[in-house]
Amino acid sequence: MEDETVGIVGGGIVGLAVAREVLRRRPGTRVVVLEAEDRLGAHQTGHNSGVVHAGIYYRPGSLKARLCARGRDLLREYCAEHGLPYDRVGKLVVAVSDGELARFDALERTARENGVPGLRRLEGAEIADVEPHTVGFAALHSPRTAITDFVAVCAQLGRDVEAAGGRVLLGARVTGVRREGARVVVSCGDERHTVDRLVVCCGLQSDRLAGLVGGGRGPAIVPFRGDYMTVRPAKRDLVRGMVYPVPDPRYPFLGVHFTRTVGGDLEVGPNAVLALDRGSYRRLAVSPRDTAAVLAWPGFWRMAARHWRTGVRELYGSAVTSAYMAAAQRYVPAIGTADVVRGRTGLRAQAVERDGTLVDDFVIETSDGVTSVRNAPSPAATSSLAIAEHVVDHVYPVSRPRPDQRC
Repeated sequence: MEDETVGIVGGGIVGLAVAREVLRRRPGTRVVVLEAEDRLGAHQTGHNSGVVHAGIYYRPGSLKARLCARGRDLLREYCAEHGLPYDRVGKLVVAVSDGELARFDALERTARENGVPGLRRLEGAEIADVEPHTVGFAALHSPRTAITDFVAVCAQLGRDVEAAGGRVLLGARVTGVRREGARVVVSCGDERHTVDRLVVCCGLQSDRLAGLVGGGRGPAIVPFRGDYMTVRPAKRDLVRGMVYPVPDPRYPFLGVHFTRTVGGDLEVGPNAVLALDRGSYRRLAVSPRDTAAVLAWPGFWRMAARHWRTGVRELYGSAVTSAYMAAAQRYVPAIGTADVVRGRTGLRAQAVERDGTLVDDFVIETSDGVTSVRNAPSPAATSSLAIAEHVVDHVYPVSRPRPDQRC
């Protein structure tokens, strides 16, 4: 039994996975999860595309590559254990012009080095064998890329935490953190929680919470909004699984793509447009505080100077549905502007360095009893159970072996 208290700030999928992992490794530890909203998975967990990534895109050897590979296997097993949806619908990454083939070839090398299971290269007409209404020069087929319901996974993780003796507190917005000897006092309004170790998994608020616990100013979060279109029922069966473009290696975003959902819908998106409110999913929402934070960060201006043309193009596509769908129709010509309606919106917590670099890998910092997840965008949901293992390795660097490891 462990006679200490661990606080987890953030009730998204990563925070809850970390809480569960602490309790698995160290039964008897007092664990409290502090979630600002009135429900779990209220932000990035509940507003992503539901894709369980296979590891095609990530730099070999990076945290993303390693934790995505392990995370997808852990997540598949977890969903099977708890009867949660996990559908291997498969994915095509499609090159639609010969000008994309150099990037496509590089992507194939990356995917093979990452050990993406079942990966196949398709040429021209072979694409129709997998997706009859998709066109292109070549495609990578990842048959084990899956979809799930991450909110349902999040809810189950919360139940696991409580069943193991942990507490999950909703409406517990952290307003202050201070040291008190060897312990950490976390304020949530008038309530105080004193913990021995603190883990911060706050996504869109990660830089602010890291600042409260003494972390550096950078990288800072620059939020991006992602708009989705929903394909009307008459056309939604024209895509069986997922159809993605070849991503631009300058950006950590994957480009507008077609994705089926576990509910049977077909979505197109998301794009990536600068967001001016970290807490709202309304397309035109503006928070003076969040806008000021973006404009005050030198890295934003350096990023904007390099990539303003792309920003303008994304903004135009967000405002004009025909422009948005023109990009998507390069892959599935039969689905056009008349076949979609505006759907939901998501937010991505993108960390940006002071020099304007968009941080592409997971960033996790530990200092003096506090561990902060500073950058965990996609594929964080896929990788969540593996991220939890990695974080708990930081929290307890000499802890006992994981339950799935032999001594």
